[in-house]
Amino acid sequence: MAFLIPLVLILMVQPTNAGSWPPSPGYYPSSKFRSMSFYQGFKNLWGPQHQRMDNNALAIWLDSNSGSGFKSVRPFRSGYFGASIKLQPGYTAGVITAFYLSNNEAHPGYHDEVDIEFLGTTFGKPYTLQTNVYIRGSGDGRIIGREMKFHLWFDPTQGFHHYAILWSPKEIIFLVDDVPIRRYQRKSVATFPLRPMWLYGSIWDASSWATEDGKYKANYQYQPFVGMYTNFKATGCSAYAPRWCHPISASPFRSGGLSTRQYMAMRWVQSHFLVYDYCRDSKRDHSLTPECWG
Repeated sequence: MAFLIPLVLILMVQPTNAGSWPPSPGYYPSSKFRSMSFYQGFKNLWGPQHQRMDNNALAIWLDSNSGSGFKSVRPFRSGYFGASIKLQPGYTAGVITAFYLSNNEAHPGYHDEVDIEFLGTTFGKPYTLQTNVYIRGSGDGRIIGREMKFHLWFDPTQGFHHYAILWSPKEIIFLVDDVPIRRYQRKSVATFPLRPMWLYGSIWDASSWATEDGKYKANYQYQPFVGMYTNFKATGCSAYAPRWCHPISASPFRSGGLSTRQYMAMRWVQSHFLVYDYCRDSKRDHSLTPECWG
């Protein structure tokens, strides 16, 4: 069966230069790690009737009955986690398509999470890619989000693009097609996730907040809303690995960090396509986010 495809808070000037491309990062971590099939590393978590393989890609979809999600079979304590994802065009307001790390099932009410979330949109407006980090329950009722939101320099509905999280004991790096877009450094134990996490993907209805702070809701006239995932990568130190397992790097340096070219590419993306940075939000209580202090 073929699928029929029928503002957030902004603190900077919205980019108008879509179609510009970032400078080459000079290093391509996705090429260093072997891809796996969905069934080699993952299992269905919920909504099994809304999930199937379609031309070597996993399709998950949301309709008025249910969404769907999947989960890695192993937890990790560090690693490189990536997938090539294609989003649905048209009206997708209220819909979240996600790829993320979490230990919510192991620590309900007190969990850690590292998110890549695509916030659905309305006709003629771009998707927003939201990155976020939660530490020890900061997303469980007492929200202390660490959101940085971006528009993209390409149309994510026209083909597959590779999105990845590099998580080590000292930093988290978010990458799009091997271009670093955000580096979140460990500045204290209190502001960094260190407990083992699983890798997840999901599609679900977040109409209360996803699109322009809930202004636009999911409209099931346009269902099903489909997310496509392929080229899965999940490599690193599992929770069961020996203590001497060395964390993976996203740069040419074994010790981690970013090369000069990677840093320049990241700064270019942030200067052209960053649309929200929690550290620059004057409405936030920054006593709760000390990593913003400098």
